[in-house]
Amino acid sequence: MSPMVLASGSASRRAMLTAAGVPFEAVAPGVDEEAAKAALRADGRSPRETADALAELKAVKVSARIPDALVLGSDSLVVLDDGAILDKPVSREQAADHLRMMSGRVHDLVSAAVIAQDGRPVWRVVDRARMHVRPLSKGFIAGYLDAEWPAIASCVGCYRIEGPGTQLFASIEGSQFTVLGLPLLPVLDYLRVRGIMAA
Repeated sequence: MSPMVLASGSASRRAMLTAAGVPFEAVAPGVDEEAAKAALRADGRSPRETADALAELKAVKVSARIPDALVLGSDSLVVLDDGAILDKPVSREQAADHLRMMSGRVHDLVSAAVIAQDGRPVWRVVDRARMHVRPLSKGFIAGYLDAEWPAIASCVGCYRIEGPGTQLFASIEGSQFTVLGLPLLPVLDYLRVRGIMAA
């Protein structure tokens, strides 16, 4: 077992760690994210607190099963300018609704990362990117979904920024890694502190 475990099935998070040269293994956390999100919202948690709590839930669950390993959990949320939170779309129709809601507006993409060891969190970070969506025509949305659905079904915000999703934006403020779903640079700093990566 690698000394670092990614508690995620996310292809983009795996790709980021691989490209950065991080030795890791991926283990699906088996968390009911929707139930956890509903409970956190019912408890009045902010989007930042919700992303952090979900990242911790994933990291701790896998960490309890793999003693000694550093386990990285992560979660991302899209928060519209009116405070509404968008989850992953469950259908093409809902994806179109989300794109219409984001059209011509600014939203925050909040990405949290938590590292756990021996079943408890030992490090955490939450970062935010400001996403300025250009006005999207009905024809653009239809063509975009023809090309990207169902690949974006696992993406909050209905976009893969490393692909055609970049066409949705007029500008972006913040780290591209955060937009991809993991605040990678602070994670790398902590892995260097722990000796997983060379300093």
